Amino acid sequence: MRHAPDAEDPDPVDVRLGARLAELRAERGWTLDDLAERAGVSRSTLSRAERAETSPTAALLNRLCAVHGRTMSQLLGEVEARPAPVVRAADQPVWEDRAAGFVRRSVSPPHAGLRGELVEGRLPAGADLAYDRPPVPGLEQHLWVLEGALEVTADGTAHALGTGDCLRTRVWGPTRFRCPGPGDARYVLAVVLP
Repeated sequence: MRHAPDAEDPDPVDVRLGARLAELRAERGWTLDDLAERAGVSRSTLSRAERAETSPTAALLNRLCAVHGRTMSQLLGEVEARPAPVVRAADQPVWEDRAAGFVRRSVSPPHAGLRGELVEGRLPAGADLAYDRPPVPGLEQHLWVLEGALEVTADGTAHALGTGDCLRTRVWGPTRFRCPGPGDARYVLAVVLP
């Protein structure tokens, strides 16, 4: 797990991520105002994320992925080195939503020619992540809880999951991941593009 950078030393992943977000916006010929309107995010928040003045939250990245038609793993993979067929545990990219305490490990590197990927997620007790839309409509997800308990709401239906439980869903609308505790939750998410 990465340590939080100090104010004068931005996280290198946040710097590369900000630059990639700015590139994606520029490729479409959008201003910050255009992107803010499309994503439903303030112009200042987008500007700060592009300049790596702040580490983007999972919810912000989800909105931006939806606008750009990418999964979060694809976007994060674009700022990492070219993926290899074997990724050692020590080399798997880890990203943190520090505000929510959410830790996301890209277990399998995304690849343009493949539709599936594996992600490990960790949520501390009490954490609550809400996404207003999927990054790609119709995204197939298989969520397998490895440790702890997780409450997942998809398509308006809440699912209480415990260790060993697996939820399969196709995501069209808002989703919510909540760790009710008492301990942290650790899970594997298999994501398959439609």
